[in-house]
Amino acid sequence: MNLLNQTITDRFSLYHGDSAEVLKGLPDRSIHYSIFSPPFASLYTYSNSERDLGNSKDNAEFFEHYAKFIAPELFRVLKPGRLISFHCMNLPSSKERDGVIGLKDFRGDLIRIHQAAGFIYHSEVCIWKDPVTAMQRTKAIGLLYKQLKKDSVMSRQGIPDYLVTMRKQGVNEEPVTKTPEGFPVGLWQRYASPVWMDINPSDTLQRESAREESDERHICPLQLEVIERGVELWTNPKDIVLSPFAGIGSEGYVSLKMDRRFVGIELKESYYRQAAQNLKNAELAGKEMNLFDGHS
Repeated sequence: MNLLNQTITDRFSLYHGDSAEVLKGLPDRSIHYSIFSPPFASLYTYSNSERDLGNSKDNAEFFEHYAKFIAPELFRVLKPGRLISFHCMNLPSSKERDGVIGLKDFRGDLIRIHQAAGFIYHSEVCIWKDPVTAMQRTKAIGLLYKQLKKDSVMSRQGIPDYLVTMRKQGVNEEPVTKTPEGFPVGLWQRYASPVWMDINPSDTLQRESAREESDERHICPLQLEVIERGVELWTNPKDIVLSPFAGIGSEGYVSLKMDRRFVGIELKESYYRQAAQNLKNAELAGKEMNLFDGHS
């Protein structure tokens, strides 16, 4: 593995490096579950590294690299019968960049790439987002109220998030079982809904870690409750959770607090350093809970 740095404890391993290279060093069938938010093709620039998938010159280059270096390795390291979940959204196209105003099926392209790598399309949930907030942030013509008066055929709905889950074929040798006491039917009905209307968009590690305004901010951190639901539903305590795009450590932070183990990979140095601190904080919080567990 071509590593720039690493932080390893009894409960987590965080690698500062290129996920395309670091994934190759992970053992076959060693991961119980993976949840992550991949770079949104070339929509955002996360770093100036040529190794950064977010620096692809176009969507075709992004998908070529993802299909060659990421999806097959995720399939290899995952245990049979287990799952990966990726958080994504369809992407807006612009006249300046793409020649037309519309949407690109980023979600569908990711599904097809993982299917080509051997995964089974298992499930997905649509995560509601406020179109007013999106309009204020992006000024997208399709969401502007004044566009209705000008020509409403250019008006459109907001773009939701998705949590798409893929399964590796085979027998799961470590069943993930739930009890009515630990997982009541009402909770299952919420999780089983194909649309999650109750995810707070501000419930992110960026807020939890109380970073100063002068600190560099992660562009689109995954909401903690989305991670919690995936980890709670599809893993056992002590299972190993993987994020190949760890960012500031959201997936690991949740996993450690929920008594799972974690493997994360992050290319950008500032995100890696923040993730390492966040994971150490989560590990410490977990130890404190264990210390007083069962005591009044």
